[in-house]
Amino acid sequence: QELDLVEISPKAKPPVCKIIDYKKFLYEQKKREKALKSKATKVTIKEIRFGPQTDEHDYEFKKKHAIKFLQDGAKLKAFVFFKGRSIIFKEQGQILLLKLAQELEEYGKVEQLPKLEGKRMIMFIAPKKVK
Repeated sequence: QELDLVEISPKAKPPVCKIIDYKKFLYEQKKREKALKSKATKVTIKEIRFGPQTDEHDYEFKKKHAIKFLQDGAKLKAFVFFKGRSIIFKEQGQILLLKLAQELEEYGKVEQLPKLEGKRMIMFIAPKKVK
């Protein structure tokens, strides 16, 4: 018979070995890893873009989309984009993002508070676990 001595767990004290067919062992190990990989959840990130002067209706419309994204289990990346001289309205952008975070509190929790990176102020919201 074509059997081999295979070390199963080398870190154990004493190391564990089995006498099995090595090719079959490799095949089953690959199959197990593939099954684990397919069960892993893939995190999708949805983006919502605001301007510093975003109007109330546009804000509500985008908030509705944000709620839908969070209910579907996607992470939300909300950002305020500053064009040209509009960078002087940093406070308005931050207020807008914090208002969004407060209104989406029941759907998700803030992963990263608003932070200015270059010309955009970014905030991440992760969905709450569905029970």
